[in-house]
Amino acid sequence: MYLSSISLISSISKATLLFVLVLISLNTQALNPGDAAPVIALQTLDGEAASQQRLSVSDFKGKLIYVDFWASWCGPCRQSLPILNKIRNRYNDKGFEVLAINVDEKLKDAVGFLKKYPVDYPILLDPGGNSPRAYNVRGMPTAYLINENGKVIYKHQGFKKKDGKKIEKLVSDYLANK
Repeated sequence: MYLSSISLISSISKATLLFVLVLISLNTQALNPGDAAPVIALQTLDGEAASQQRLSVSDFKGKLIYVDFWASWCGPCRQSLPILNKIRNRYNDKGFEVLAINVDEKLKDAVGFLKKYPVDYPILLDPGGNSPRAYNVRGMPTAYLINENGKVIYKHQGFKKKDGKKIEKLVSDYLANK
């Protein structure tokens, strides 16, 4: 009995240690302000079909970019996409763009969502989920504000209606001081 208790404690300790090491490694891989934004080229959505055109964050060097990861099943995305569209349209001529990266496995899900919540900014398609892994996205929506030099300056997770004002202020302040 005593030996089985020691064995159980030993295995719990090993599991705890492994868990802590995994958390530490995930934390060191997190994309944070000051880091270079990963460069991934993805197909764009053209109406209801995937386009042959591919876009990347690097195609927008010189602009302030809000890279927004979203999916049709994401409840907060129903609020974030229309609000981001208003912000984008207000500041686009001042050097601001939104790139929305959709991670739905089925194109029809993204298209159906966009029929209800249309936007004017580019939609990039990543049904394989490679870009969320590169950006270390842990939930939807997650977004990164990337400066004209390709560096992350702000990370936003989740979305509530009031977040739109905060994001717009960040964009406005950054563009005014550029």
